[in-house]
Amino acid sequence: MTARFHNPVDTRYGYGSLKELVSLTEGQNVALVIFPEARGLGLVDRIQGLLGDRLVYIIEDVQPNPDVAQLRSTYERFWRDAADCETVIAVGGGSAIDTAKALIVGTETGTFDELLALLATGKAFEPARSKALIAAPTTAGTGSEVTPWATIWDSGSQKKYSLHLDCTWPKVAIIDPELMLTVPAGVTVSTGLDALSHALESIWNINANPVSDNFAISAIRDILECLPQLYRDLSNKELRSRMALAALKAGMAFSNTKTALAHSISYEMTLRYGLPHGIACSFTLPLVLGLAWGQDEARDRTLQQVFGCDLITAQSQLRAFLHALQVKTEFTDYGVSAKEAEEIIAFAMQGARGKNFIGSQAA
Repeated sequence: MTARFHNPVDTRYGYGSLKELVSLTEGQNVALVIFPEARGLGLVDRIQGLLGDRLVYIIEDVQPNPDVAQLRSTYERFWRDAADCETVIAVGGGSAIDTAKALIVGTETGTFDELLALLATGKAFEPARSKALIAAPTTAGTGSEVTPWATIWDSGSQKKYSLHLDCTWPKVAIIDPELMLTVPAGVTVSTGLDALSHALESIWNINANPVSDNFAISAIRDILECLPQLYRDLSNKELRSRMALAALKAGMAFSNTKTALAHSISYEMTLRYGLPHGIACSFTLPLVLGLAWGQDEARDRTLQQVFGCDLITAQSQLRAFLHALQVKTEFTDYGVSAKEAEEIIAFAMQGARGKNFIGSQAA
């Protein structure tokens, strides 16, 4: 069988690579989407200094897990006041990049509700207009800079929307580890575990292929070794670089496979229990590893390249890794009863991401 791997994102990696913005946006009007703390860190002024007059619009009130309640007014202001911007630059974690992906998809009327109605169909659509996206992550974990997906939340209705169009692939990804030096311990862990989940989820996945496996295996090995060290030494430039590259590799892996069961479970844990995404999609990894093991010989061989040949030892290794990062690994640790956990897992198996899991057919 022929394996196919495709990723159209022009990727720039290395310390100081944020300066690439100058050549990438030459002659363009640019909008910036950035997280609220960025101005206090001097990052807004730094980007303004790089871009000068071409930076004509700034959105800096991005919230975690972008919700329709806030996105609606931001979206409609953007299309009213910044319609002449050719490019949107997203600088931040997954929430900033997801927000930017929602903004660049223009509707006929310029209203956000029209976009929601299109998303609610669950089908691909051709946007009335769109803008180019440059993504520069400030955390090592999201992978959003090399994938087309964005998650939009509706906490009021306990729903989520998944945005995925040709235009939501970033045109360019800039992975500059210098942007990650000030990330606090909790966010470093949460986003790093998101990257670990991306890599593992791309392996126990019906869409896995040898190319995505290579990215995933390398990412997992790096994260298992590097993240605990970085947790204890947050200002270490070499460790920040290694985690940035590991997260990029994990993003490349799942850019072709999508995620699977752990992420499907995470959506319920975030909506119902308010768990941050990186923790919500990683605390079940030892459990999901056990559900995946034995489902497919080829997938087992890939997992065993990382964990060895004994499942119990593999699960123990993964739990010990998570516990060392102060992450609890049982549903009961998060106030979820055994019965509720069974219901969440069963429901997650039926979700779009759950159906990517190699064990979903046997469930």
